[in-house]
Amino acid sequence: MLRDALKKAGKAKEKKAALGEDINIEEFEKEESDEHETVESLDQLPGKYQEKMLKVGVDPVSEDRGGSFMMMDQSGILAESRSESIELLNIKDALEKYSWLSDYMWKAIDVDTDKYTAETALGELGGFFIRALPGARTVFPIQACMFIGDERLAQTVHNIVIAEEGSEIHMITGCATGEDVSSALHIGVSEFYIKKDAKISYTMVHNWGEQVEVRPRTSVVLDDNATYINNYILTSPVKTIQSYPTAYCKGQNSKVVFQSILGGQKDSVLDLGSRVILEGRGSSAEMISRAVSKDRSQIYSRGHLAGRVRNSKGHLECHGLVLSDDSMIYAVPELEGSAVDLELSHEAAVGKIAEEEVLYLTSRGLTEEEAASMIVRGFLSMDITGLPPELASETKRMIDMSLKGM
Repeated sequence: MLRDALKKAGKAKEKKAALGEDINIEEFEKEESDEHETVESLDQLPGKYQEKMLKVGVDPVSEDRGGSFMMMDQSGILAESRSESIELLNIKDALEKYSWLSDYMWKAIDVDTDKYTAETALGELGGFFIRALPGARTVFPIQACMFIGDERLAQTVHNIVIAEEGSEIHMITGCATGEDVSSALHIGVSEFYIKKDAKISYTMVHNWGEQVEVRPRTSVVLDDNATYINNYILTSPVKTIQSYPTAYCKGQNSKVVFQSILGGQKDSVLDLGSRVILEGRGSSAEMISRAVSKDRSQIYSRGHLAGRVRNSKGHLECHGLVLSDDSMIYAVPELEGSAVDLELSHEAAVGKIAEEEVLYLTSRGLTEEEAASMIVRGFLSMDITGLPPELASETKRMIDMSLKGM
């Protein structure tokens, strides 16, 4: 099956993506997957790397984490689970251990979707494999960090996450670049398979460099009574990013929640959104996005909700604030209904900071800049739903940390 995927990828090497700016992949350098030595724990890494990791929610000490994965450039340098019921391996090691894993590779995402998926299939294999055994429940979240430390590197990642029947996994993923990296490319392919009565919560924080190009490709497949909660945070400058994760609610009463916080700064071009296909009877989705543009940034906030079976329902919500005349927010909400007894709705609004709110805060002693910053942080700091209290608190802390520069 993997051999067939490679053949298809070879034919898609020049295929442009449907959305986002095109990138010349050949301008970036490839690296071998064993370039960096492995470590026994994240606190063995240099202090400058640990500081970057903390900013994206990855704890080098790992006391409150159920396991850790670290990818440095193209090398998987750490894969450690602290639970016997949760497997965490480098994807290359997992493929050698389990012959059946190849049946999951490129099942949720077509390998020839575009040149970026093709590049991931044809390049050096890197990424993580996480599997929760049937009935497993994690107390602490699994954390993963994708880090780029080399200039003009092309990092390609392929992740597989499987939550077996009745299991529950919480994950925190942080992506970052070194201080001296001015240009790089990250391509991340992630496939999630959530079995009957299982649940995955996935919080991702991006903190890339100003000249980094980012192209994630994500798909989620849900069985009966399965749940997927995704929290995405990006408030630091990046050259361009284009991502449109898709969740397929194939099972009855399956549920998806996408929550996004987007902060456009400097010359960043953010083309982000999410798509949910409701195919299981009684399936549901909630998609909420908050976006703020400033400086000369451009934000394309997309959402696509498709109901294809009776008794499915979903809500799509996108709110944006434009803080400068040179910035822009383009909201694209889409609803698609192809069955009776559907309940689909959307709400989209783009505006500015209310002058009366600024006047009120300045009358209480704040400067106009302090008042505007407080309003923006309040606008972006949405409530996190569907997580255990401890993890919701940690996610809120990650959001607050990310908003300090806004």
